[in-house]
Amino acid sequence: MPTLRTLPAGARRANPSVAADLGPPLLYSAGMSVIDLRSDTVTMPTAAMRQAMAEAEVGDDVWGEDPTVNSLEERAAELLGKEAGLLVASGTMANLVAQMAHVARGQEIIAGAESHLVVDEAAGHAVVVGASVRQLRDRPDGTLDLDEIEEAFRNPTDIHEPPTGLVVLENAHSHSMNRPLPPPYLAAVAAIAHRHGVPLHVDGARFFNAAVALGVSPRELAASADSVAFCLSKGLACPVGSLVVGDRAFIGRARRARKLLGGGMRQAGVVAAAGLVALADGPDGMIDRLAEDHRNAKRLVEALAALPGVVSPGGIAQPGDGPLDPERVRTNFVLFRVERDRRGFLDALRAGRVLMEEYPHGQIRAVTHHGITGSDVEATISAVGAALDATTRRSATDPVAAGHLQGV
Repeated sequence: MPTLRTLPAGARRANPSVAADLGPPLLYSAGMSVIDLRSDTVTMPTAAMRQAMAEAEVGDDVWGEDPTVNSLEERAAELLGKEAGLLVASGTMANLVAQMAHVARGQEIIAGAESHLVVDEAAGHAVVVGASVRQLRDRPDGTLDLDEIEEAFRNPTDIHEPPTGLVVLENAHSHSMNRPLPPPYLAAVAAIAHRHGVPLHVDGARFFNAAVALGVSPRELAASADSVAFCLSKGLACPVGSLVVGDRAFIGRARRARKLLGGGMRQAGVVAAAGLVALADGPDGMIDRLAEDHRNAKRLVEALAALPGVVSPGGIAQPGDGPLDPERVRTNFVLFRVERDRRGFLDALRAGRVLMEEYPHGQIRAVTHHGITGSDVEATISAVGAALDATTRRSATDPVAAGHLQGV
């Protein structure tokens, strides 16, 4: 049986647990490959990453003795212009340790109602951090209204109100079609937060997608934030891991929070080595190549917009009904709806060896990433056309299926 390395670019062997959820058998044999656009978390580590992982110098990271982890944390901090960094297991853990380092129990966080922190992190802010969230309306460009942020701060002298402890922004903003938030906006939000004496944390799971799309350096994009979290496993093709960066005092508190959460990973240099490759300059680095993902997403959305039966995703991704607008795509997300039974359409698409993901508001998500080539995009366009022809017409307001959020 061939290994993953022998499969063509963009191909993914079907996960048996995923295949089991696909309903009727769709020819997912042991050697079959698919074009997997469900998320940029399905990437495989590059050959350079695998070699670096195999050769990594390691030590006990909980004691601060893993040289590869230390190098990765230093590299992340340097790239974003911060004093220190911390390797954690996931993006959700990165946001949790940041909240725990910034916020006291009983305080409140200001964040968007459709932000990852609110929608996709199992209420960790309440269960683990012990904080409430003042949820504000997200706008179609992924921003929050500055006046509404100002008005959301609590009266610190009123014992009935939870004191505001943190402002959180998501950049890039997933549910708005992964729109990037530019440095002037981040600076304006930071100025409001700092005027009230609280920090700004940026949930930058796809932070480098935002920087590349905006044509700014990571350091410039991070400049106004007191802390930033970003994922190595989304877009950057690493098998696992996220980083949090900020000043040394903040990272010290975050490190204690990581221990409390059970996040000490001991000889984690094996994981960190892939991150060092991803964040490196040169041909093996993964940051600059994100522009290729953005070009592939643009080609895909332009073709989808021309297909009868593909329409606006609605929600903040593209408010209202009507045609899908290709100008909404700025990074590697393509969100849309179909005037078909959504489940039937996705099943037909899978039969054509293409995977996409159910998303809120009756949407479908396609995410380009490392391993997805221009040829894969063209094959996907053909598969979408065939799937539209094979499924029955239905209103674009197809209800959202239960359990649609998997691996956001």
